[in-house]
Amino acid sequence: VFQFMLKGECHFINGTEKVRFVLRYIYNRMEFVRFDSDVGLHVGFSPYGELNAQYWNSNPEIMENKRTAVDWYCRHNYQVSTPFLVERR
Repeated sequence: VFQFMLKGECHFINGTEKVRFVLRYIYNRMEFVRFDSDVGLHVGFSPYGELNAQYWNSNPEIMENKRTAVDWYCRHNYQVSTPFLVERR
């Protein structure tokens, strides 16, 4: 049995003032590539991950999509989920 997992994380500091987007690519419990919006690039943690990171970092369309994910993914979902998570008593 093989397992592939893509995990997107949004880290919020002081509301949406400082937002960090991290996208992790995991295969069989081993993270092989990570995109971090603070770094701005994909980083590979294995030979296969380094190949993928090189390819994705050289593609301007992929990089534009990942770099803007802070706005279209994190900030959007923060506004949608805030009434249910933060303001709930």
